[in-house]
Amino acid sequence: MSNRITHPPENASPSEAKGRRIRSFVTRAGRVTPAQQRALDEYAPLFCIPFSSSPPRFQNYFGQEADLIMEIGFGMGETTAQIAESIPDKNFLAVDVHSPGVGSLLKQIGERSLENVRIIQHDAVDVLTHMISPSSLYAAHLFFPDPWQKARHHKRRLIQPPFVQLLTSRIRSGGYVHCATDWEHYALQMLTVLEGEPFLENTSNGFTPRPHYRPETKYEKRGKRLGHSVWDLVFACR
Repeated sequence: MSNRITHPPENASPSEAKGRRIRSFVTRAGRVTPAQQRALDEYAPLFCIPFSSSPPRFQNYFGQEADLIMEIGFGMGETTAQIAESIPDKNFLAVDVHSPGVGSLLKQIGERSLENVRIIQHDAVDVLTHMISPSSLYAAHLFFPDPWQKARHHKRRLIQPPFVQLLTSRIRSGGYVHCATDWEHYALQMLTVLEGEPFLENTSNGFTPRPHYRPETKYEKRGKRLGHSVWDLVFACR
């Protein structure tokens, strides 16, 4: 999972924002496989949207007018590809910074002939701040963000009140935020933070059973065999 939290005002200049950023990811120099590189070369011009400092008209990048769901930190893209394939009447904007994951998702887009996925390879907070207009998203998915296990690193966790406030402002009334984690401490923090956002309402009494549209990852299945748990939270936007 990748992203960088930034808490300056929405219209803050780069100089005003300087020094207020907390990285919630480690920039990994992961190896891009030959297959991923071929996908980057072939499909990036078709399915990647460049970062810009103002909101584009995203519908121009998709082949259909549809609700827009933002997938934040998609890892290697398996879950994003499966969800997009199972819900073809929604558009998916997948945001991550790591090239191997981008190449992997592009490969799956090509293999599955997906037309409803576009990628922005950039910091998700910058994307939310500059490229996403208020109330323009239908939903946001944040699956298994980095838990930053050590207590001194908890401030790097993505799900913090300023980030949730920004995210919620970009989702229209009637939309939703869906988070999932396999770390209980982070799950409890997520629950506290999301319940503290006045424009969100929990759809369950606490955590929710895994919604049918979120497939189990191979790591999740392996974890369950080892007795690990996964916590899902789905909050509706007022």
